[in-house]
Amino acid sequence: MDQQDQLAGQFECNRGQLRAVAYRMLGSLSEAEDAVQEAWIRLSRSDVSEVANLGGWLTTVVSRVCLDMLRTRKSRREDSFDTFVPDPVVTRMDPEEEAVQTDSVGLALLVVLETLSPAERLAFVLHDMFGVNFDEIASIVGKSPAATRQLASRARRRVQGAPTGDGDLSRQRQVVEAFLAASRGGDFEALLELLDPDVVLRADAGDVPADALAASRLVRGARAVVQQALTFTKLAPHSRPALVNGTPGVVTIVNGQLFGVMSVEVRNGRITEINILADITRLQSLDIPA
Repeated sequence: MDQQDQLAGQFECNRGQLRAVAYRMLGSLSEAEDAVQEAWIRLSRSDVSEVANLGGWLTTVVSRVCLDMLRTRKSRREDSFDTFVPDPVVTRMDPEEEAVQTDSVGLALLVVLETLSPAERLAFVLHDMFGVNFDEIASIVGKSPAATRQLASRARRRVQGAPTGDGDLSRQRQVVEAFLAASRGGDFEALLELLDPDVVLRADAGDVPADALAASRLVRGARAVVQQALTFTKLAPHSRPALVNGTPGVVTIVNGQLFGVMSVEVRNGRITEINILADITRLQSLDIPA
């Protein structure tokens, strides 16, 4: 086996970790794959014979790539930023899948990460999610370790305000199934009972006319969210439960075409946040299990 084959083998051993870092950094599955591929290109062109920790070296490389991508990413329109939903990861709703989702990151958290500056996001993701020390992160963002700690601290304060589920997947599944049943039946009161009074619904339909049925929108409050949910009752028969970023959610498939992915945050038996990706262009690139 030549050196290039050895490098390829070592890279494949680290691919999962690199993809996890890139996805949390970018909130985009396709961009995360691009960042990982760029890390491989840089590895194949580098002399790493003196590198003692190749995994750490690759994490640094993919982090630099992600930071550059965040800094050059086209800024979204201000009127659509509040409705942006990152790419979801959809898996089957069964106990075996749930068992391997312990390292998943919720869609609600990714939404909050989108509000951070590139350097804040990198500092938080690398330190708080992957345990990278501040000295290493400082070399990536071009700041002192003390300044890098401040970046992570500011990000942490923002993240602490993100809605979180109560961790009971069985209870969350029951709530999702009850939500689907009430939506199919157009049961206003049943839907209202399932929602927290301060629930937030965020729907990202991409660049569609503002007056379209599936237009992007941000809705706050239980009654307003119920009214919004009832407008989509005709799609409810085509919806089924699935794991979305490791927690119970919903996918809607009509005639073999994916029309939407919904994630929910459930606390104390009530839904506190709903995030829906309905951007047909982005949905087409998702891998949805049968």
